[in-house]
Amino acid sequence: MGMAVRVVLYAPSDSVARRAGTAAYRRMAELEQILSSYRSSSELNQVRKEAVGSPVRVSAPLFTVLQQAQRLARQSDGAFDVTAGPLFDLWARARETGTLPDSSAIQRTQKRTGWSKIQLNETRRTVRLQADSMQLNLGGIAKGYILDQALDTLRALGISRALIEAGGDLIMSGPPPSKEGWQIQLPGANPERESQTYDLTHSAVSTSGDTYQSVVINGTRYSHVVDPRTGLGLTHHLLVTIIAKNGMTADGLATTVSVLGPEEGRAFLQEHYPDVTAYIRPHPQSLSSE
Repeated sequence: MGMAVRVVLYAPSDSVARRAGTAAYRRMAELEQILSSYRSSSELNQVRKEAVGSPVRVSAPLFTVLQQAQRLARQSDGAFDVTAGPLFDLWARARETGTLPDSSAIQRTQKRTGWSKIQLNETRRTVRLQADSMQLNLGGIAKGYILDQALDTLRALGISRALIEAGGDLIMSGPPPSKEGWQIQLPGANPERESQTYDLTHSAVSTSGDTYQSVVINGTRYSHVVDPRTGLGLTHHLLVTIIAKNGMTADGLATTVSVLGPEEGRAFLQEHYPDVTAYIRPHPQSLSSE
């Protein structure tokens, strides 16, 4: 996944702990080879090449992640879109040159994007892409699924108390011995509130939003995060933390709400995911630049 992964677990013996930890890492590596957009040999990239115009049968993990991605896309009217990679490339060049992409370039690029251009057949477990040169990037959701699967691997080996952390995202099962939960420090719901510590069990935590990759053009700061619906870099700059029951849900929702923004994001969660907890706050850099 291109990041350090830490596994903390409690086991009856050192040998059991090592065997379980090794199995969890092995499972993550297997899934990375399926879901990575950075590995040319991954199943995801092979499907991108082969599924244009013709349905291609895919593995259960890839179909599961694509299915959830498409569900989020429908619910958010395209704020979540795993085909938006070409738009991100366009804005990466804008950051390098300090020049806004012109509207014609955005329109041309959008012909290669759009979640509705992906067709899934659940019965046959196939994927079909409706436009040439499409990219599929599961970076906003696959990490959560991979962590879910790693935790399931530990459970299958009898490990009921574990925490896995990857790139700041967390997933956990039962609490450490003699504890009510895993102590997790989360940012306050707004800049005036200090960070708070929570005891969490059987939960997942994911944080997403604007980072320090941005560009100021004509006095406006544009994020590296792009709204797939408009093709424009975001001008609201947020940190979004989601607490959900599983990693794939938390990961996907953190990405989606980052694009939707505070008001639309909260309304979206209330309508579709009322059981999750969300912390939405301005990015520290956006505050310091005001």
